[in-house]
Amino acid sequence: MSTLVQTLVPARLGTGFRWLLASSWTTNLGDGIAAAAGPLLVASLTDDPFLISLAALLTWAPPLVCGLWAGVLSDRHNRRLILLGANAFRGVVLLAMIAALAAGRLTVEAALIGLGLISTAEVFADNTSGTLAPMLVHRDDLALANARLQTGFITLNQLAGPPLGAALFTVGRAWPLVSEVLLVGAGMLLVSRMTLPPHGRDRAAGARRNVWHEIVEGLRWVRHHPPVRTLCLIVLVFNLAFGAAWSVLVLYASDRLGLGAFGFGLVTGVAAVGGVVGTVAYGRLTARISLGNLMRIGLIIETLTHLVLAATTSPWVALPMFFVFGVHEFVWGTTSATVRQRAVPTELQGRVNAVNTICMFGGLVIGAAAGGVLAKQYGIAAPFWAAFGASAVFVVLLWPQMTRIAHDDQL
Repeated sequence: MSTLVQTLVPARLGTGFRWLLASSWTTNLGDGIAAAAGPLLVASLTDDPFLISLAALLTWAPPLVCGLWAGVLSDRHNRRLILLGANAFRGVVLLAMIAALAAGRLTVEAALIGLGLISTAEVFADNTSGTLAPMLVHRDDLALANARLQTGFITLNQLAGPPLGAALFTVGRAWPLVSEVLLVGAGMLLVSRMTLPPHGRDRAAGARRNVWHEIVEGLRWVRHHPPVRTLCLIVLVFNLAFGAAWSVLVLYASDRLGLGAFGFGLVTGVAAVGGVVGTVAYGRLTARISLGNLMRIGLIIETLTHLVLAATTSPWVALPMFFVFGVHEFVWGTTSATVRQRAVPTELQGRVNAVNTICMFGGLVIGAAAGGVLAKQYGIAAPFWAAFGASAVFVVLLWPQMTRIAHDDQL
């Protein structure tokens, strides 16, 4: 067992990071369970399509509404306590929902409010958690540390959690919520064992600037830092394209690829398996290819993914492409986080991470809306063609600027 731990999390990463990783993997499993159980719970309480769709909206809206405030909070205060407080709040809401279910008094409105509160707390927990790795490990080990954190997200949040959540829901509607409470509690216990160094924001209360000033400070820093500004722009544009194409993925898999009702689960599962392969291959890739070039290759892969999926109707072509995209998604997420964390001062990590999150979710929301309109007017393949065109133009325009990101030794 000790050999396995040493292989997964070398001692040089430190005890603090091991506690963080264990907590992250634990809570990621809970989040994956909730990703399936939340919509299923709402659907069990109503057959109104609008109310059911609100369950998805409530997972995307909180980062846009609360992201910048979460960034200020994590830059101002003790990040370990913020993480504990946010998860404690999630646990209280989950317990209230479990009690209402047990009493037969949980309404669809209450369920939606509960899911919204949980998603809001998750914004504060995730934003703060994303600032901790640079505080705990040396900058040269950030790629490895982020790869290990992303491994938990891919395997537990995306691959194992949703089917487990759906299976638990078939046993009883409360069981996924009970499981999430236990996992969130375990994550809190693990975080409580972690000790963080100060992050340079211990101002006296009277000298502290107002929230809006600090939000503007974070936005201004991103605007005046070319590599991070370029990263945020990439995240925004490519999530616009991704959101447009993936918003109709369930119809693409069932109708265009002819895979029927189980098609959506198949293509997302294949992509998740690709992500797992990415976790295994990442160390070898970074040993041979610079982080900047990995990002360039990733943008090409994502652009070609949209082209291939737009042009084909064959699952034998599309499924391998989903697999490759899954590998790319892991590599890109890990690499972009590492480059950003190396560049951003510790005291600004929260706000810059929030800007990145807003670019990601803003792109997804706007892209999903555009994808629905395109598919309705021009057919299921139209969002994929649009995503390819936008991605290709953006890669060409941005290519010269990416030399600023490619100098990994300066970040």
